[in-house]
Amino acid sequence: MKKFSRTQNFNKTNVKDIPDDKSIVYKIKNTQGKNLYTGIASRYRGQDRLLEHKNITREKIPGGTKFQIMQVKNKDIAESIENKIIQKEKPKYNQELK
Repeated sequence: MKKFSRTQNFNKTNVKDIPDDKSIVYKIKNTQGKNLYTGIASRYRGQDRLLEHKNITREKIPGGTKFQIMQVKNKDIAESIENKIIQKEKPKYNQELK
């Protein structure tokens, strides 16, 4: 399996640097590095999806200060990886938002 990118600060500048040519799996983490939320975004939606978590009150992840991404070939692969991470790490906001 591919690896996640290095952890970055969760801000608009870093999000805009995310490549949009493939689907992604992403983790939003707190300052201590704990995974708060794992999600996916299809091709050309990665930047927008992460910014939704930053800007939309209903989607906001409290305490989310860092993020990581993993690029994958397609959305089906992304969904499979997302499910495995959620089962293993049990991020707090995946339980509350789903």
